[in-house]
This record gives sequence, structure tokens and C-alpha cells, in this order.
Amino acid sequence: MIEHPALPPLSLKVKLAYGVGELAASIPASIAAFFMLYFFSTVAGLSPGLAGGIFLLGRIWDGFNDPVIGWLSDRTRTRWGRRYPWMLLGVLPLAGFFFLLWVIPPVGSQFSLFAYYLLISLGLSVAMTAVQLPFTALAAELSDDYDERTSLIGMKSAFSLGGSILGMVLAQMIFALWADDSTQYLLLGLISGGISIVSVGACVVGTQGRYWQMQRSRCQLPDSRYENPHSLIQQIRGIFLNPAFRTILGLYLCAWVGVQITAAMLPYFVDAWMGLPATHFAQMALAVQCTAIVAVIGWSWIGRRSDKRVVFLAGAPIALVALLGLVVVRPDQVNLMYGLGVLAGLGIATLYMVPFAMLPDVIDLDELATGQRREGLYFSALVFFQKLGLAGARWDWRSPYFSQAKSWIGLDMLLVP
Repeated sequence: MIEHPALPPLSLKVKLAYGVGELAASIPASIAAFFMLYFFSTVAGLSPGLAGGIFLLGRIWDGFNDPVIGWLSDRTRTRWGRRYPWMLLGVLPLAGFFFLLWVIPPVGSQFSLFAYYLLISLGLSVAMTAVQLPFTALAAELSDDYDERTSLIGMKSAFSLGGSILGMVLAQMIFALWADDSTQYLLLGLISGGISIVSVGACVVGTQGRYWQMQRSRCQLPDSRYENPHSLIQQIRGIFLNPAFRTILGLYLCAWVGVQITAAMLPYFVDAWMGLPATHFAQMALAVQCTAIVAVIGWSWIGRRSDKRVVFLAGAPIALVALLGLVVVRPDQVNLMYGLGVLAGLGIATLYMVPFAMLPDVIDLDELATGQRREGLYFSALVFFQKLGLAGARWDWRSPYFSQAKSWIGLDMLLVP
């Protein structure tokens, strides 16, 4: 860990302000995850194949977009710091594009609809990255203390889960008050965008005092640690040569894909296997997420008194046992299903917070080895693989797109049909 002059302890006010910033991305992301495909295909009238193509092209775009913005934010030099200009300038386009995502353009052809929603989705992706990556990297610039960073990431994880719940509650309230489909989604986009603007503003106002304290404590370090003569490609290669980063990346990717596969299967499990109405899916999701929010607080407390590896090694088996338990639940065991959901939330909380909490320590290790501060680039790689895991978990591997891709690269000869 890099040693700096002593600073006052990180206050609860700063932690809360940092956590609130997570709502700017978590609410739009959760709403888009649950409703965007349905809106494209059912309300806007776009064919399911073209709607799926928007998601696929969006993930490809993220492969270029995420590292470039992370790299640029590392190299940004302004009187307002490296991260805040990106967050403040990015949140207005984020709100605007998210509103436009739910507008049905007055066009008749499928191609025109596809082109409109593709352009809006790509613009939203850029704006979302411009806010989310600098915000996430900001955690490494608010404290150098091991325990305080754990608390910051724990707060971020709690607000991430809370934002998902808030997005669902907001959608249900709007759907109950307005009957027209197009009006429902326009209001949902407008209100969500407004919340994003307010949350980023609150985060900047609440954390900037601490941020500048940290900058003054680091003023004795050379400015060259923010400058790197190597190209973006060379720097990306450099961070993947860091064995500690590869370990965290593998840890997070495996855990995240497992959680997302479970989330994608949960509606079918509740409906087709348990034979329950759709309301039980929402209740099951809330049981998992609400438990995870409370568990984050407890796991953060344990992490401050032991270390992050202990937290992960204790929480991951709990999630594994709970998810395996769902395999043997019978349709008449509804209470057991909810009990396992609560148990899963207890373990899943560690999968959300621990890899992100470990990453600032890896960045410090990289600074010791290279003399460079590359928070944006490291966090961009982790966030991109998060998106990649989400896309992979929700991809329909039986689709004709996958069958065609298999024939292109010769996998049809290796995979059993």
C-alpha cells in the first residue's frame, strides 16, 4: 500500500455520498435489463431478431468504448480533478439517451426502427460508461486505507442492489397509475434520468472535500505516475500481465456469470417448475436482493476485522449451497424456496462486493511496480467483463445466430448438437 500523510477517518457522510452515485447507473441498468427487450419487441414493434442484434452490437461496442474511456479518464487533467468532469458531463447525455430509448419514432420500416434504437443504445452505452467508470475508479482516490476501501465498496454494492429494487418499484408504480404502454415507458425513462442527474450531483458535492484532501496528501508524489508514454493497446496488455488482476478478474467473472445465469432462469423456475404466478418471481427477487443489502453491512464489518479473502471464502459457499438447494426443491415447498432465496442473498452479497473491494489494492500494487496510477483502465476492464458475463448468461445458445456462428468458426464439429 502507498503511504501518504495521515488523513482523518472516512466519514459516513462521504461513504453515503459515494454510494448514492451508484444509483445513476444501477437504476437505468436494471430497468433496461428487465424491460428493454420486451419494449423493443412488443411495444415498439421491432422484430425479436433485430432487438437481439442491438444487444449483441452493444456488447461489441463496449469492447472498444470501455477501455478508451477508462484510459482517457486516467489521463484527464483539469482543475476539477480526473473523474468529476466525466461524471458531470456524462450524466446529462445519459439521462437524455435513456429517455429517448423509450420513444417510438414515427417510422414504418423495421430497418428504420433498428437504426434508431441501435444509435440511441450506442450513445447510451458511451454516456453510461462515461459516468460509471470514473465513478467506480473514484473509490481508489477517496482513501488508501484497506478497511475504508472495503466500506466504500460495500456501500457501493448496497446502493447497486438498492437501485435495482428501486427501479423495479418505480416501474410497478408507473405501470399501476398509467394504462398506456408508450406513456408508461416514457415516464419511466424521464424519472429515471432525473434520478441519475440528482445522484451524480449529490455524489460530487458530498465527496469532493475528501477527494481534494487525498490529492493534497499525494502532492509529494511525482506527476509522472499519471503519464504513460505507451499506447492504449500496450497499457491494456500491461494490466492483463498483472497476475493479481487476472486472479480477481477470473474470480469475479465466474461468480458474476453464475449469479446472472440464476437470475435469467429464475422466472422460468418460478413459473414452469413451481407453478406459481408471476408475482412470486418479483417477491423471490426482492427476497434475494433485500437480504444481500443487509448482508453487505455485515460482511463489511467482518472484512474490517479480518480480510477480504475470508469474506469471500465464507460467503461464496453459502451462495453455492443455496443455489444447489433450488435444484431439489419440489413445487409444494414454496417456503423452502423463499428460505433458499434469503440464504442465496446472504452469500451473493460477497460476490458483488469483494472483487471490486480488492481491485484498489491491485492498483496500488501496480503503482509500486510501474510508478503509474491506472484506476480507470483497471476498472474499465472489470466492468467490461461484467457486461460480457451478463450478455453470455442471458444469450440464447439455441438461437440461429449461435448456430451460424458455430459454423463460421468450426465449433459445430466440436460441440454436440
